[in-house]
Amino acid sequence: MPRIPKKREGSLREKGKRITQSRGKKSQAARQLIETGRLYSFDEALDLLKKPEFNYARFNQSVDIAVQLGVDPRKSEQMVRGAVVLPNGTGKTVRIVVFAKGEKAKEAQEAGADVVGGEDLVEKIRTENWLEFDKAIATPDMMRHVGLIGKLLGPRGLMPSPKVGTVTFDVGNAVREQKSGKVEYRVDKAGIVHASVGKVSFSPEQLRGNLLAIFDNIMRAKPATSKGVYLQKISFSLTQSPSVTVDVASIQSALKAS
Repeated sequence: MPRIPKKREGSLREKGKRITQSRGKKSQAARQLIETGRLYSFDEALDLLKKPEFNYARFNQSVDIAVQLGVDPRKSEQMVRGAVVLPNGTGKTVRIVVFAKGEKAKEAQEAGADVVGGEDLVEKIRTENWLEFDKAIATPDMMRHVGLIGKLLGPRGLMPSPKVGTVTFDVGNAVREQKSGKVEYRVDKAGIVHASVGKVSFSPEQLRGNLLAIFDNIMRAKPATSKGVYLQKISFSLTQSPSVTVDVASIQSALKAS
């Protein structure tokens, strides 16, 4: 590797230092907007996310949520998992593959699937490690073939599942739902649900609609064996921002009023 001349090496260090300092100042300014220990109301948190000092990144950031649930994920009966079609979409372009044959393959193509195939598609993924897609849908009869690539799809969250509607004979509707903004969620080992609910460029009304849709779905997914407080802590954040802790009671009030 060629040696960088000392003069150039020094200028690169200075440039890197300036970038780091600039990012640090912006991040610090965003953190200063949050009052330590304060619980923000639903609308206050949304307003804060939209402030230029908080939304300082030079790209259209995702709006993310983290929801601490009163469940024990080690118990199978308390595993919270679900899917919901956000009324205002996610703001993302979703690449979809469908494992289907015959008329169902044609139905998937007409609905807008990006790639459709049968055993040939399974083989392509298996041999070429081809994973250039965001969601996978399969008809039930194709799952015995898709199962052969489960070790590739599973860890990446791409394995079709009947629990979230991605193993179905109604492939046309499944594709349209994914394209229009269907979000899947699953509680992690710490009992937290993470999900993206749109882009910071969305209007407050659009974000509010999406948030209420996913909170309503999470509430409906409450396990019968879950005791005590179910919604324990909620926070909002952007892709590059500190998190804002939201008053759970304000979310519950908004759900009742919707």
